[in-house]
Amino acid sequence: MNKVNENGIKALSVMGLIITTIIWGSAFAVMKNSVDVISPTYLLALRFTIAFAALAAVFWKRLRRVGKKELLCGVILGFFLFTSYFFQTYGLKYTTASKNAFITTLYVILVPFLHWFFNKKKPLKNNVGAAVIAVIGLAFISLEGDLSVNVGDLLTLICGLFFAFHIVFVGRYAETYDPILMTVLQMGVAAGLSWVIAPCLEGSLKLTVIDQSMAISLLYLGIFSTMICFLLQNMGQKHLSPNTSSIILSFESVFGLLFSVFLLGEPVTLKLLTGCSLLFLAVILSEYRKPAKPSA
Repeated sequence: MNKVNENGIKALSVMGLIITTIIWGSAFAVMKNSVDVISPTYLLALRFTIAFAALAAVFWKRLRRVGKKELLCGVILGFFLFTSYFFQTYGLKYTTASKNAFITTLYVILVPFLHWFFNKKKPLKNNVGAAVIAVIGLAFISLEGDLSVNVGDLLTLICGLFFAFHIVFVGRYAETYDPILMTVLQMGVAAGLSWVIAPCLEGSLKLTVIDQSMAISLLYLGIFSTMICFLLQNMGQKHLSPNTSSIILSFESVFGLLFSVFLLGEPVTLKLLTGCSLLFLAVILSEYRKPAKPSA
């Protein structure tokens, strides 16, 4: 593959991850309204099931070629995915939305070191520096006055850890296996785990709460926020490092902020603009490479 094609594919991958963060940023209000009607684990079960069913209907021919290795990779990714969402959802019950968003995205500082440990790829100095700048930027965007630590914060920290695992292992498997197939399998595993655990924690699901408005919200979460977003993430990570991918994915908080500004009329402050600027700087720094010295 020549340099021009490689750069073009990387640019498309970056665009795919940015689209993912835009959708996730817009889905916050939908998720919050939905979790007020349907208990958290059942909500995860429904959104993952919708995503899996839609993916399986579109890519059923690929599923016929699944081998044991692909299935094992799908199980691992599905476990990480379900666990991260599970702890994030329950963490949100005991902490503020702003702290939940910030602590979740601390995965940007964890990913370079987990990538080094599991994939034997030592982070460059600019990767670590970019992660630190991203965390500072996220703090400017997300954190308010309350900096105390409670049980919700600890649950959310576990969520961030498993998101980091998920990003690192998506990058690892995408190098070898079909990222579309990996997406289908992990959705199925996450849905299965949700359906097994939900009755144990939350009793039975009351189907009467799913009216027309709720059904539309579930379809949005299942098709757009889950199916399309994770397809774009898995395909994008085939061409981008986990370190860069994690920083781009943290832009979810930026787009969540923009939707709050445009739809809810929240004010734009110097603090928020500073945070957004730092995140943009982090992305640029994460991809910076010293130009090669010309040969004599």
